Amino acid sequence: MTDTPVRPTAWTLRETPIGPLLLAATEKGLVNVVFHARGRTLDRALSQLSARLGSEPLPAEHPDAPSGHLAAAGAALDRYFAGSPVPVDVPLDWSLTGGFNERVLRELAAHVPYGTTVGYQDLALRVGDPGAARAVGVAMGANPLPVVVPCHRVLESSGAIGGFGGGLETKRALLALEGVLPQPLF
Repeated sequence: MTDTPVRPTAWTLRETPIGPLLLAATEKGLVNVVFHARGRTLDRALSQLSARLGSEPLPAEHPDAPSGHLAAAGAALDRYFAGSPVPVDVPLDWSLTGGFNERVLRELAAHVPYGTTVGYQDLALRVGDPGAARAVGVAMGANPLPVVVPCHRVLESSGAIGGFGGGLETKRALLALEGVLPQPLF
């Protein structure tokens, strides 16, 4: 049995046009973003953070919470949801991912800018694993930092929007915000 390294974590809820987001950060940076963070979803996310990071996440306003990165992340997301194409550039703590998934997510974060998309296959090629398009899809589904690491920008090779952990309506809304899809009429 391996011991989980203790990583103190702070969290806050951020209201956005796509619903409440849980933002969690360690002293290293933003570590987790969770869609639809209400009720059981919020409780489950906090429990998973506790298990994975070795300490109970503290609300940002708690005096012992390492909340320094939360304000920067919240401000960057506010700009993003206001339509700014400036990247959500905040320090990231990659400790909730690793291996192939981390390689794919880092490539996505660094090289697929606002208002652009990439296919699963193309992303597999970019990380040097041309046969791993399905594994790229798994990496997108396991992304601990959605929106900030923009898995919503990954599409099927046919141009279809594919799946999305935050729900297809959320993916469509994010792509519309970035001008990739037309804004909904209703």
